[in-house]
Amino acid sequence: MNILIDWVTQIIIFIIIASIIDLLIPANDLKKYVRLVTGLVLILIILQPVFHLFDTDIDTVISSSMNEIEQQYNSTDSLENQIEFQKNEIQASQDAYILEQMAVQLENVAEDPLKEEYNMMIEDIEFHFAEKSEVTFEDLTEVIVFIKEAEQGEGAVDTVEDVVIDSNSEKSRPKVDFSEMEMLLMELWEITDKKVTVYWEGGTS
Repeated sequence: MNILIDWVTQIIIFIIIASIIDLLIPANDLKKYVRLVTGLVLILIILQPVFHLFDTDIDTVISSSMNEIEQQYNSTDSLENQIEFQKNEIQASQDAYILEQMAVQLENVAEDPLKEEYNMMIEDIEFHFAEKSEVTFEDLTEVIVFIKEAEQGEGAVDTVEDVVIDSNSEKSRPKVDFSEMEMLLMELWEITDKKVTVYWEGGTS
């Protein structure tokens, strides 16, 4: 009779403790594993008389079950990390492709006006976005444009431009009003609410 009373008491106490633990744990992925463990332990406690009949150590069974659940949880956590890493890689590739396409489109729009107005062409374009934001036009903060002198086609005739020679410069370059060019690009690209900065190729202004 005492064995039966102890058995029922264990079940009641365990249910109370499991309920308290369930209330304390926040609602996340861990909660479902805790419920799985508590449910399994409750089943083992209920089946305790059966284990006694077959002379099985219930503590060993519970310990073995807990180890299996822990291994399963760790495996699931590792899989989730791997999936997240792959997702980030895919997102990075998509962002790089989007930026490349944006640069090509902007360069095509500005190609003819830059040649006509300044005899210049775009060498490269870089985009700056708001910190920790997605690659979207709304989060774009600055477009950095690297320019160089336009290459003359076969049979083309160079127009005479005012040229400033700087004996201290490694390479003499035509005098260009960068602020005026930046305003032209902003107008062509219709990004008046963004910052456009123009540099010579190599990063010098």
